[in-house]
Amino acid sequence: MVAGIAVPPRTAPAQRSDDHRARRGLARAGWWLSAPALVVIGAVTVFPIVFSIVLSLSNVNVTGAGFQLGGATGANYSEIVHAAVWRYALEFTVGYTVITVFVEVVLGTLIALVAARLTKGRGLFMALLLLPWSMITVISAELWGYIYQGTYGVADALFQAVGLGHPLFLGTPTPAIISMMVADIWKTTPFVGIIVLAGLVMLPEDVFEAAQIDGASGWTTFWRITFPLLRPTLAIATLFRILQAFGLFDLPFVLTGGGPGTSTTSLALLGYKVMFEDVSFGPGAAIATTTTALVLAGCIVFLRVFRAQVGAAKEA
Repeated sequence: MVAGIAVPPRTAPAQRSDDHRARRGLARAGWWLSAPALVVIGAVTVFPIVFSIVLSLSNVNVTGAGFQLGGATGANYSEIVHAAVWRYALEFTVGYTVITVFVEVVLGTLIALVAARLTKGRGLFMALLLLPWSMITVISAELWGYIYQGTYGVADALFQAVGLGHPLFLGTPTPAIISMMVADIWKTTPFVGIIVLAGLVMLPEDVFEAAQIDGASGWTTFWRITFPLLRPTLAIATLFRILQAFGLFDLPFVLTGGGPGTSTTSLALLGYKVMFEDVSFGPGAAIATTTTALVLAGCIVFLRVFRAQVGAAKEA
């Protein structure tokens, strides 16, 4: 700058243009930095989904060297929709999801309410609570397989001790379904309990102090204060569990193999059997695609209902 010559101030449009260029530069840098992660996500997540959709809409010819894609067709979807085993797997998966998620949310909430009142030993309680959840599902399925074993299983011994004989836990359809639900609830309820406990400890204390001063009972406090404030947390826990339960695969695969018959065959297990045991790639891909679409539709409906309830609660 030459002494004695004043530098004119920059105009507002020039300053906005510089800010806009700086933001665009930062945005480009962000895309370049996240590009490797996006490529990996696309390769392991997006590509299998797209490829499964392509398989489900194609005539797949299996040869000695692999398989070839023929022309487009909707026969794969027509085949599975008219198959009784697919309709049963759909009914079983939906019923299994509804029952297990409901029981897990109720038990998880009760466990969280007890844990929230603990003043000592909460850490030990949480550690013990995490043991079933931290166990790999395949291992927990093997564990429950030993418990239900008809000769030396613990469950068989307990039933015999109380005079109930020797029930076939995994040998007949209804007991096999109930036994599998018990194993699932035992493993997954702690997950729900921990999520609900995290929501409980975040609730404002002054609301409960005011209810106590007003003489509200524990039951009234729960239904009028705790439960409404916990709705967002319960919605998150329920959504996570619906996603997991609808993709049920490893527990029936290890514990029952989908049997007896097809009584514990879920959609995911049916898709695996059709695709890899029957080597029917087109129908197997159609089962996988319809399952994904059903889960997506269920989650959207659940979130819409949840948002409507939250909006109604705010207006009230």
